[in-house]
Amino acid sequence: MTLKRLATASAAVVLLVAGGACSKEKQPPPPPATSVSPDTAKPTERVVGPLSDADAQALATMNDRLKQYVDLHLKIEKDLPKLPDNATPEQIDKNQRLFEEHLRQARASAKQGDLFTAQAQPVIKRLLAAVFAGKDGKQLKDSIMDENPVGVKVAVNGRYPDSVPISTVPPQVLQSLPKLSEDMEYRFIGDALILLDAHAHIIADYIDDALPK
Repeated sequence: MTLKRLATASAAVVLLVAGGACSKEKQPPPPPATSVSPDTAKPTERVVGPLSDADAQALATMNDRLKQYVDLHLKIEKDLPKLPDNATPEQIDKNQRLFEEHLRQARASAKQGDLFTAQAQPVIKRLLAAVFAGKDGKQLKDSIMDENPVGVKVAVNGRYPDSVPISTVPPQVLQSLPKLSEDMEYRFIGDALILLDAHAHIIADYIDDALPK
């Protein structure tokens, strides 16, 4: 059984995050869904407004870090015990939690800012601020807050709580951010933007105060 089936059966939602350029002057139709790795992403084509060279480099460095993370994720995934096609929910959950444990051990020294680098964080915040400052900003924020799991402690390598919903992130917000592979998702917990490893159900990194007030 593939890990994607594993994740689906254990209620971890895996999204193919896709997007396109977005600006006031030009809004071309979004490209088809993609599962390419972050090393092929083009952050300067996926953001609101023009980027400075420094901003583009900051997001490129973030993409490099994400690729390293995904490579680790895939290596650990490959080494997991294979599940039978008729695996029970208990077997699936046990396998998923084993993946979580191995990934956490491999990143035992991980800390906030390893993926969302210090240089990338202010760029991400500005991109989000631009989206929420638009005419649909209030509606977008309201849709996020409808299912936002406030009051949840956010920590790198922490498990996304099983008892709270996974917040919806509107396409307009996703399209403003650097592209992710299918293994990773952007989500909000309170006002923090997190990188969720959807298969391992782990918070890989986060940015505090990313959701504009």
